[in-house]
Amino acid sequence: MDINNPQDGGPSSSPEEIGVGVSSGAGDVKKKKKKKKKKANDEQTLFGSRRGVETMFRSAYRAHLDLTSLADAKANIMISINGLILSIILAAIAPKLDTNTWLVVPTVIMLISCVVAIVFAVLAARPRGKPAENLTLAEALSRDVNLLYFGNSAQLSEDDFVTGLTEMVQDTDVLYRNMMRDIYGMATVLKRKFGLLKSSYTVFMFGISISVFAFIAVFVLETWSVSP
Repeated sequence: MDINNPQDGGPSSSPEEIGVGVSSGAGDVKKKKKKKKKKANDEQTLFGSRRGVETMFRSAYRAHLDLTSLADAKANIMISINGLILSIILAAIAPKLDTNTWLVVPTVIMLISCVVAIVFAVLAARPRGKPAENLTLAEALSRDVNLLYFGNSAQLSEDDFVTGLTEMVQDTDVLYRNMMRDIYGMATVLKRKFGLLKSSYTVFMFGISISVFAFIAVFVLETWSVSP
């Protein structure tokens, strides 16, 4: 029986061929390990795991956008309520002030409180942003400008914006830093919005309370003065 003949039950490959197969298999294993190591390194950034960082950014953006919508909705509520009160006062009470002078003081208090509350609510709902002035592509590429903010990106031409954004996304750490700046900018806007809303609601609360008590007080005094 010929051991080199496959038909006789011998091995189908020579020792040299077996050695080559083993070597190629070991090489494939090393290549796979290198690919896995490279992929693991690609998944790591200066800030940690890429998946975890992206999840954090996604959650932060969603939370800030939800809070922005909530702040705008609260501002619209204040504008609508105070506008309705002003309309009622001007249409129903103002024509009677000349014959009912006792209504002047509480009406003026309510009018002033409603106007101030509306002003704060409008300031909270009013868009505000401070884009970089005379922005150029060189300044955008210098990494000192946040291209994710619409006020900055809108100052560039379409080609310059695409070029700058392409440069930014090629470096993950730079992209993440720009996203951090964008989130911080949204946070400062939210701080301003909710501060103005707090002032608006506070003025409305105290103004309505004082004017109602004033209406009651002057009504009681007027009733006592005309009673026999």
